[in-house]
Amino acid sequence: MDAQGRGRAENIDPADQWVLNPSTGEYELRLSPSAPQSSVPRPRRANPSQGPQGGTRTAPGPRRPAPDGPAPDALPGQRRRRGAPEEPPPGRRRGRTKPKKGKAKRVLLWTGGSMAFILIAVTGAGYLYLRHLEGNVTTTDVGSAAKNGFSKDEAFNILIIGTDKRTGKGNTGYGDTGSVGHADTNVLLHVSKDRTNATALSIPRDLIVDVPDCPTKQPDGSTKVIPGTQGVRFNTSLGQDGRDPGCTMRTVKAVTGITPDHFMMADFNAVKTLTSAVGGVEVCVGKPIDDKESHLKLPEGKSVIEGEQALAFVRTRHSFGNQGDLDRIKVQQQFLGALARKMTSSDTLTNPSKLLDLAEAATKALTVDQGIGKVSTLKDVALELKKVPPKNISFTTVPVNDNPAEKIKATVVLQQPAAGQLFQTISSDVSLTAVKQQQKKESSAVAARLKGSRSAAADVRVDIYNGGAPGGSAQETLNWLQNNEGVLKSSQLGNADTPLSKTTLEYAPDQADQARKLADIMGLPASAMKPGQSEKNSQGLPAIVLTLGKDFKGAGVPLTAPTKAPADLVKSTADKQVCST
Repeated sequence: MDAQGRGRAENIDPADQWVLNPSTGEYELRLSPSAPQSSVPRPRRANPSQGPQGGTRTAPGPRRPAPDGPAPDALPGQRRRRGAPEEPPPGRRRGRTKPKKGKAKRVLLWTGGSMAFILIAVTGAGYLYLRHLEGNVTTTDVGSAAKNGFSKDEAFNILIIGTDKRTGKGNTGYGDTGSVGHADTNVLLHVSKDRTNATALSIPRDLIVDVPDCPTKQPDGSTKVIPGTQGVRFNTSLGQDGRDPGCTMRTVKAVTGITPDHFMMADFNAVKTLTSAVGGVEVCVGKPIDDKESHLKLPEGKSVIEGEQALAFVRTRHSFGNQGDLDRIKVQQQFLGALARKMTSSDTLTNPSKLLDLAEAATKALTVDQGIGKVSTLKDVALELKKVPPKNISFTTVPVNDNPAEKIKATVVLQQPAAGQLFQTISSDVSLTAVKQQQKKESSAVAARLKGSRSAAADVRVDIYNGGAPGGSAQETLNWLQNNEGVLKSSQLGNADTPLSKTTLEYAPDQADQARKLADIMGLPASAMKPGQSEKNSQGLPAIVLTLGKDFKGAGVPLTAPTKAPADLVKSTADKQVCST
């Protein structure tokens, strides 16, 4: 094939063929006017064995996820509170603009396959090439499990799943050749609302959990509910009995209380192709490694690994620590940090050929939900992720203990209360690193709402509404306040007019002492207190108004969010190299 068909002309730097389209803000690959132009430009590769460079490929159209929703308390007959650019035509270009190296758009794609997420940078590719990449990505309809669209203005959670499915060249010799593709490696990636930090939480595959009932989409378009199972390994939440990634997402929510917004999944090939595309990553071991099981051989100290050797590194468990899955997770976290550093290095970001190879490899390795199946959406995710400094990307693992029910230790169970505290820290969008988060701190005016005198519990007069909490929460809270806390002047008035995401406590200025007392009892933060007007209860007396929002966790469970990570939490960050031992 001639040079023009490969996406470049003779004696022309490939970078000079990327031209900025002012209408779209993207760089597009354009050839000379006399050259035949492929409808899908392809990257130029240095290795002929990587396959042909020409040809046309069309991309599938976008798909949409389906929504669902809750139903709170109802109290018939009770009084309710009041007030609640078109593409430009082709023509002669007036000039060429060479993309500046420092302006290359970085696309971070997080994948797995006995590893977790991959940080990938890619140049501004142009509309047609983005469509080509979109054709590489495999999408799966997981119904309501990925109901939320991607928002650039909110915190988001992506579940990265690495399966142990042995598909692909050279993979049949690894372990269980008959595996249906279980959730072998699992990382819940939380990116903070202000983009100052991110947390990558590893979930052990051998953690004993209850897998909930799971609706799954069938090839004929129907929905089949796969019954849940109790007391089983976490990795069975995928593949077992036909479970899809949506089942794993539901299991994560059941275990942690954190809702994954989307998922990304890949198999063994992801590790091999991506590390080769970037030219290898540097890892460190504290002793020589010669693992007969994984065939990993490394000298003591630093080594650069890629391809099969990289896969062996993230899969080996017999050469580190106690030769268990928890020690393998630590090795994987070291590998991921090294990979993140390599992907953000100048050697990667200033090499257009390498960036395009990475884009090809990453999109071919991915399976994602339909909500982020478009490459343009993946690009949006990437541009948000790139705002997080590597020093504030934290790796940690769910706190666990050996399963006390086993004589031969093979599985683990949650270590409480440490696990619960970590889950609440992440769900409250609190960083595991020492990040200055002034915008997250309540203003002095808000904090002052909790300062001042308190009335006696018996003097607190409150009306309780359900504004999005689970059904029965208002009555549960009423019983708890009256029977356990002595708040006898309390009433339950059914559902609020409008659902709320967070619990609120409204009060008049002369009721501030009652509001502060109730906030102490309920464990409410200052931000939940809303000075304003009160309402009159059924006896015509002024009452403060407690509305239980979607964040309500049960009577007696405080809603005050953690302000810092647990002190004894074991973690590492992406900016520092750690030698595995």
